[in-house]
Amino acid sequence: MKTILSGIFAAAFALNASAAQAQDKPPLKIGGILDMSSLYADITGSGSETAAKMAVEDFGGEVLGRKIQVLAADHLNKADLSANIARDMLDNQGVEMIYDVAASATALAAGEIAKARNKIIMFNGPGSIRLSNEACGPYTVHYVFDTYGQANVTGLAAVKSGLDSWFFLTADYAFGQDLEKDTSAVVTKTGGKVLGSVRHPLNTSDFSSFLLQAQASKAKVIGLANAGGDTINAIKQAAEFGITKGGQKVSPLLAFVTDIDSIGLETAQGLLLAEAFYWDLNDDTRAFSKRFMERTKRVPTSAQAGVYSSVTHYLKAVKAAGTTDAAAVIKLMKETPINDFFAKNGKIREDGRMIHDMYLFEVKKPSESKGRWDDYKLLATVPGNEAFQSLELSRCPLVKK
Repeated sequence: MKTILSGIFAAAFALNASAAQAQDKPPLKIGGILDMSSLYADITGSGSETAAKMAVEDFGGEVLGRKIQVLAADHLNKADLSANIARDMLDNQGVEMIYDVAASATALAAGEIAKARNKIIMFNGPGSIRLSNEACGPYTVHYVFDTYGQANVTGLAAVKSGLDSWFFLTADYAFGQDLEKDTSAVVTKTGGKVLGSVRHPLNTSDFSSFLLQAQASKAKVIGLANAGGDTINAIKQAAEFGITKGGQKVSPLLAFVTDIDSIGLETAQGLLLAEAFYWDLNDDTRAFSKRFMERTKRVPTSAQAGVYSSVTHYLKAVKAAGTTDAAAVIKLMKETPINDFFAKNGKIREDGRMIHDMYLFEVKKPSESKGRWDDYKLLATVPGNEAFQSLELSRCPLVKK
């Protein structure tokens, strides 16, 4: 009996010691660098933080005996602030992975900090192709969309339908410049012409002078190489000036369902746009979106859906690797296909680009919509290897040629 009792006490002691040891382990921290208060707040912002927290909760809240903690900070669309936040997260707060980093200039800045510290950074909100080209790194992942994919899907479809002359309204920073450059290349390669462009400051409220230049060009398409509040304002003001009624087509080269909701179907109807995700695509996207809406009262954007998917993919790799070591985790992330509501057979390439299907949508007429957020008609599904830049064209120094 003494032997049995001593065995029971020993087992209980071991279990208690193991539990105490797990509680003593520091939390695994992941940090979001987001636009919480400016023109990209609807696209990423608090919704991205919510998506990351949902991913952690669905994963079970802990990994390798460590509680998972989600941090978030507002970069105010300032590249230097983004870099400082990344530096503080990685150097002082013990963050192991950074997610989202909405906006390209801020992402490029934070990416350099993560690269110097050999930490994983996953981009969901920014679009610049540079993130998987010149600015690529061994632990950098560009997950949702990029300027090449947006240009390729939207520009190609437009030119093939006869909209073969373009004028660009371009946000004057890395993302806008890359989007104009990539779309121009698609337009000219497909037989179209670029008649000119004008650049506007980030977060512009008055587009009148820029739109008048675009109108005077007589281009069939006014390409909006901007995003968020800039895209919304440009489309609304183009309608007010009668530009669309005059026969010119306005094409947002990056637009999200939240933008269309802000613009309204009466003004946005007929717009062609490329997206990486839409809440109403299938049963899986609807199921996730329903849960997301219960918390936020809004459907998820592609960037926010991508945050959930990418955080989940990261945590699965940490668990499988048995460590948070970036080299071991990124190796598994690149070896493991991504199959969830966001992507089917998605794959992270050596340049960090996550390859997945893209979708071409047309915005519905008010009479076609069954209610708020029912905004898109699916026109085409473009396979990832056709939508995104090929490795042969990559400028990433990690790509062997």
